[in-house]
Amino acid sequence: MIFVKQPGWLLLCCLISICGWAQSPGDHPAAIPPVAVSGYVFVDRNHNGIKDDNEPGIKGVEVSDQVNVVVTDDKGYYQIRALAGFGYIFISMPEGYTSGKGYWQKTELGGAGGVLSINFPLLPAAARSSFTFIQASDTHISEKTVDRMQKFRDVVDSVKPDFVIITGDLVKDALRVPETEARGLFELFKREIAKMSLPVWCIPGNHENFGIERHLSLVSPTNPLYGRKMYRFYFGPDYYSFNYGGVHFIGLNSLSYDDLYYYGHIDSTQLEWLKRDIALLPLSTPIVTFQHVPFFSGVLSMTPLVENGFDRTVEWEKGVLQYRHVVSNAQEVVAILSQHNYPLALAGHHHLQQKFTMEGVQTRFEQTAAVIGPSDEGGLNHPSGVTVYHVANGVIDEGHFIRLDK
Repeated sequence: MIFVKQPGWLLLCCLISICGWAQSPGDHPAAIPPVAVSGYVFVDRNHNGIKDDNEPGIKGVEVSDQVNVVVTDDKGYYQIRALAGFGYIFISMPEGYTSGKGYWQKTELGGAGGVLSINFPLLPAAARSSFTFIQASDTHISEKTVDRMQKFRDVVDSVKPDFVIITGDLVKDALRVPETEARGLFELFKREIAKMSLPVWCIPGNHENFGIERHLSLVSPTNPLYGRKMYRFYFGPDYYSFNYGGVHFIGLNSLSYDDLYYYGHIDSTQLEWLKRDIALLPLSTPIVTFQHVPFFSGVLSMTPLVENGFDRTVEWEKGVLQYRHVVSNAQEVVAILSQHNYPLALAGHHHLQQKFTMEGVQTRFEQTAAVIGPSDEGGLNHPSGVTVYHVANGVIDEGHFIRLDK
């Protein structure tokens, strides 16, 4: 048992159910009976969400359950023979299409004979060789900070990008709070994002890992939304890909956790999915990754080494002491991607804009600042803002930073 000191009294917590010394359960694909899923990706001409006889299928669309990756045939038909993953199936949104229904669906069991039928109705959209997108990060939304979201939307309305990417830490904090409070923050973020009239692609940050700091949240690991599950409940797959303007975008979940604390890491299940995802691409297709915790960061040289406590900068990962605020297996991930045309890796987390290039390395490693507000790191003041990127014929410009505060 552990005692947590409170003013005038001691709170006794059971280690096994709340604050256990034992390593918290990993986040692995669900062990479920073999269930097949099949269906069509098709052009929904009459916008009714149902595949009618006169509606053609779309060939060559990637369909995945976050473990398996298959491609639709000439008729737009796909089949995954045995579902794995985490209860969701998604398409890698193909070039020249949009979806009113969304790019993912739940794979709830109950299909006749162990077979599920899931279709993806799409709408034609103009193919673009040139486009603009905004990368934002670290919105940390709460009832007290919704004004920051309005400033963010004002910039979006001014720039008029084709879509927006938000690289994690969407909510103020789901790490250390009870379920009701965490759910309220997720629902608030969802309502605020719904006010945007263009596609918004999100990926989780460390603050979306619900309840894992159990000595503060008092949440049990058996809670059905524990850890990465709450993000998936509200926003579906926590890693995925989509295509736009000749560029393949890959959203990664760059967080893992052991026991009470998170650290930057791309887990093995995700790595295997990544290999399958990019194996379908021509080597010349430009790839842009976006995630929360960056592969590399200069902030490490601006902060002291802290081994323990809430603001620790290192974490034990399977017996090895690693920097907590960068991806510990970055070299492995970058090596997989570097066999392709990989010009840009985007991230957030450190609340300031950073740009890294290395001689002989094709990839630019760039991080944008925080929407929530300016930061003071290393004795320097770093403004709040977002980064605007223009892409023409697969070439991505250097990006333009826009401050949220005058």
